[in-house]
Order: sequence, then C-alpha cells, then structure tokens
Amino acid sequence: MVNGYTPTTLAEALEIRAKEQVTPFAGGTDLMIRGDENAHYLFLHKIKEMREISEDDSYLKIGATCTFSEILASTLCPAILGDALSKIAAPAIRNMGTIGGNLGNGSAKADSVLIFFVTDAKLRLAGSSGERIIPIKDFYQGRKKLDLRPEELIVEVWMPKTALQANYRYEKIAAREALAISRVSFAALIVMEDRKVQHLATAFGAVSDVVIRRDDLDKMLIGLTIEEAKHKKQDYLAAMNEAIVPIRGRVSSEYRKSVCENLLEDFLNDYIK
Repeated sequence: MVNGYTPTTLAEALEIRAKEQVTPFAGGTDLMIRGDENAHYLFLHKIKEMREISEDDSYLKIGATCTFSEILASTLCPAILGDALSKIAAPAIRNMGTIGGNLGNGSAKADSVLIFFVTDAKLRLAGSSGERIIPIKDFYQGRKKLDLRPEELIVEVWMPKTALQANYRYEKIAAREALAISRVSFAALIVMEDRKVQHLATAFGAVSDVVIRRDDLDKMLIGLTIEEAKHKKQDYLAAMNEAIVPIRGRVSSEYRKSVCENLLEDFLNDYIK
C-alpha cells in the first residue's frame, strides 16, 4: 500500500511539507525503482500551478511537474531543450518523468540540467517561509547536494528568453543512441552580431560532480570581433582545458577530457574562423 498526501494547491502542499516527513512525488520514475515501502509521499500531480508552461517578457517558465512529453509538445519548448528531452530514455519514461524530478536528482548527468545551466536558468523554490528565486548554478552544490531546504519544493524553472534566441549546439555522447546515460554531454550558445561575439555560454555534463559552467572563461571571447576572437581562441581553449577536470566513471577521465576539448573546439570553429 502506498501512503501519502495528494494536495490540490501549492499552499496545501507546502503546509504538509512543513509538518510531515514526506517525499515529493511527481512522475516517480526514479522513486518507484527504490521501492521504499515505509515512505510517505507528497503527490504533486494535481497542483495546477506546477503543471503550467508560460512566458512573460523575460522568461519561459516551466512548472516542475510538467512531464518531458508535455514540454516537448508545447509550442513554447525551445529547440535546444527539445533536443535534450527527446533523448531521455523511452517514450514511456518521457510520459511520466518530470522536469522537477530530473532537477531534484542532483545529478550532473541529467539531460535537462545541462540545458538549464547553459541558458543560466533560475529556479523558483517555495517553502513555508516564502519563496526564493536562485540561479541553477547555485542550486547544485555537489553530487546529490542541493540548495533545497527540508520544507521547500521546486515549483518552476525560469529560462531567460534572451538565451533562447542564440545559435546553439547540443551533443550527448553515450554508448548508444537511446536509453543510455551520458558519458559526456555538451551544450553551447553563441550570438554573433556585426561580426562580434555578443554572447557565449558553454556547459559540460556527466564530467564532474556538477555541470561545468565557466561563464568567467566564456567572457574571454565576448565583445571581441571575429578577428580578435580568432587570436584569443587558443588562450580560451587552454583555459577551458585546465578548468575541465573529469572524474572517472564508466569511461576514463582522459577520454572525457579529450571529448570535451574536441566538442568545444568544433563548436567554436563553426563561428570563429
């Protein structure tokens, strides 16, 4: 028998979360594998506010309990996010799995997380004491370590609309095309205007305990003309190479580092040449 609560409003869910020892449950694709018979769940699928996809002038806002399939079907789904979500598992998992669950796993291998890092997304968190809007890079503090207080829930992901207008690259390197965990994943955004690099963002997943997003290094090329960037490119690649320190997993750290270097250089060569 599954024990738990099924609130219909966010306020009701937060009240239960503050008072009871409960595990948030949306799609349950990971929780069901664990099979904890003693767990008490907070079922979130009936909370309308957490199932919506909307936009304002600045952000695309995705509710935490939206499934991968629902996001893919939305006319608001940006191409770079769609590319990543379409590679998640099989249709059955995409129909059940949610964006909030993918984030809440705290894994640098999660397919959606890489996209939210490279677009500098923010998370809307809510708890009994109020709401917080925090950058995703601050939310992830290490493997399975999140800046999520015991009484809080992930409510929405906010993706800046300016980032979604950029040229992009997304690559997932895995043992096979589908139903595979990333060995290395890469995402990048670039905006070129008047032969200048107006914006550059890169991110590497499944390489370290958290997604590698070094905006301080990406700034080395921002604002430069193509000619200036060509001269600076090797310095930039060398700095990124030093910053990428892979951990060993299913494949060697040397392999991961080499793949990261090649993906980044190939991407830059398409625009700075």
